[in-house]
Amino acid sequence: MNLIYGDNEIQLKNENDEVVAEVLFPNSTDNVVNITRTFVDPSLRGKGVANKLLEAVAIKLREENKKAYPTCSYAVKWFERHNQYSDVYSDKPY
Repeated sequence: MNLIYGDNEIQLKNENDEVVAEVLFPNSTDNVVNITRTFVDPSLRGKGVANKLLEAVAIKLREENKKAYPTCSYAVKWFERHNQYSDVYSDKPY
């Protein structure tokens, strides 16, 4: 899976350069991002793509010494199930 990293997004594109999966995480503060959207095209659902996107966000935030305040329902549940990334989770948006 070839993920494309932006400052506040990670995407997966198909061979036609169309976004088929993405996670968006705009800054809330200098050190906290708000994970607002996790999207996976129906053709890719059930293949672990959303999990890979969130794991990539968590690793990126860890490397940047930032925290995630998720408001996207998938991201909220993902952090509940992945305690190994509790160091990048924030229960406050600041």
